[in-house]
Amino acid sequence: MSSWFSSNIVQTGRLPLFCFFCAFVAGFGFIRLSVRMIRAQVSWWPGNVTPGSLHVHHMVFGVVFMLVGGVTGIVAPGGSLDWRSGAAELFGLGAALVLDEFALILHLRDVYWTSDGRLSVDAVFVAAGVTVLLLLGIVPSVVHPADRHASTWEAVASLTLSVLVTFTLAAITLMKGKIWTGLFGLFLFPLLIVGAIRLARPGSPWARWRYQHRPRKRARAARRERRLRQPVIRFKMRVEDVLSGLRPDPPKNPPPDKQAAAVGHEPDPEQRYPGR
Repeated sequence: MSSWFSSNIVQTGRLPLFCFFCAFVAGFGFIRLSVRMIRAQVSWWPGNVTPGSLHVHHMVFGVVFMLVGGVTGIVAPGGSLDWRSGAAELFGLGAALVLDEFALILHLRDVYWTSDGRLSVDAVFVAAGVTVLLLLGIVPSVVHPADRHASTWEAVASLTLSVLVTFTLAAITLMKGKIWTGLFGLFLFPLLIVGAIRLARPGSPWARWRYQHRPRKRARAARRERRLRQPVIRFKMRVEDVLSGLRPDPPKNPPPDKQAAAVGHEPDPEQRYPGR
């Protein structure tokens, strides 16, 4: 194991990336444990950081960690692997804290414990997955070693063609509603080909544009969604619920709260989602 780590991580210059990944995973695991302990109102666990009436979200600390880690990595001596690795660890910890509240940043409101909060877990999964691919030496499809025998113009033309083909297929895949396939296809090119050829998901921009007057394709896409996509989505949501502590969504039309209806407003979000 030590020889594999030395030859595949240290000697390839990926030690800072490995430190980033370890700190990222550890930071996400710790902060999710912390917020769940706070939500459960465990008496011996430190609570939220609330100077006065202000609730300081942990993404604020994440931004500070990312800034300090990023600047440290820039000013560190080029040959100092220890400094670069330490800076990468701090940056990874900050990235975990920021992405854990990605949904809050996107919606500009606290959706941490709602179904919209799953977007934060999706962002963490994407970041972790991309980092693992980079650790394994899998780089984006448009990045490839230059041919020593090729002229400058040939190299530029080859790179331009590669970029155009890759991002065209990625755009088609994303417009078909296949987000994960489009993102990871940037690293594994065959995924882009499969995603661009196969049917679009119902409700995606591609389906609205191309299937509007093609009822057979719409029906095939709907059947494929029910048979293949929906089970995968339900499994992913269960995994996210276990990792994040999210609760299943309430019924679409829950019975109205009589007390809230009497005063003309919904219950306080802090009462529905305590611990944040």
